[in-house]
Amino acid sequence: MEPNLPDVVLWSIPAFVLLTVIEMVSYRFHPDEDAAGYDTKDAATSLTMGLGSLGFDLLWKIPILAVYMGVYELTPLRVPVLWWTVLLMLLAQDFFYYWSHRGHHVIRILWACHVVHHSSRKFNLTTALRQPWTSATVWPFYLPLIACGVHPAALAFCQSANLVYQFWVHTERVGKLPRPFEYVLNTPSHHRVHHASQGGYLDRNYGGILIVWDRMFGSFAAETERPVYGLTKNIATHNPLRVATHEYAAIARDVRAAGSWSERAGRVFRGPGWQPVPRPGAEAAVPVPAPVSVQAAGGPAPVRAEAPAPASVTAAAPAAPEHTR
Repeated sequence: MEPNLPDVVLWSIPAFVLLTVIEMVSYRFHPDEDAAGYDTKDAATSLTMGLGSLGFDLLWKIPILAVYMGVYELTPLRVPVLWWTVLLMLLAQDFFYYWSHRGHHVIRILWACHVVHHSSRKFNLTTALRQPWTSATVWPFYLPLIACGVHPAALAFCQSANLVYQFWVHTERVGKLPRPFEYVLNTPSHHRVHHASQGGYLDRNYGGILIVWDRMFGSFAAETERPVYGLTKNIATHNPLRVATHEYAAIARDVRAAGSWSERAGRVFRGPGWQPVPRPGAEAAVPVPAPVSVQAAGGPAPVRAEAPAPASVTAAAPAAPEHTR
């Protein structure tokens, strides 16, 4: 029997709208020159990406649900839907969310999906709505839960609850919370670090509801300096289609330009900033002309004319690939 669980995202939409309006008004009456704040085009792009993701998610759910139901029917295990098992399922889903989120940062083909969420140089509640249109790469990370007897509908409920929780952490209007909350939960302070593009903040704080996974697995960073949001190589567009696909296009360009199959695989499956090791012989020495002796007949001792020093002994490095990080 399919569990009868509420659609928490649908029920949360009025709260999303109300909180976003409150945040916008707060910037109007209490501006912060250091905060990223709002930009009309940026906010419109985020809203468009969010609406588009709803439609594409319905499309992706058809094959994903078929796989999940197939695995669920094959496993002899069953997890009943009770109040305490739902809490355990939320905890387990958050654990696997951590690894899904981390994987989508360190594997480039997965990053091509998740980069959409990081593509804004603003950080406000509309940024939470900037969701990818290619989220079909997420489902394999949750197969262990289905194999353990969690009904796909119960998993969908947990994923929705996790998504709703993360809405409020996309803001600069909330400072650091009391230490017990900051230690256990994902908070706006922790998530500001996650969206920052500084080197010390990159690939940190993957947690959804709980930040304890980052503390356990070495990916935690506290907020110390003010974050700079966006990508290390930002995209200059508000076109939703380009926002959704720009990293896939960059991967295709890099794969076409690759000189070997191992490099092609690296461009797809290694990290977003991966570069191949230079091939032996890529550095070529510039020949240095022999010194010239000049002597007039019967004149003084030879004058040694030194050859000019070589400008460089290293071949020019290839241009960096056009991916964003």
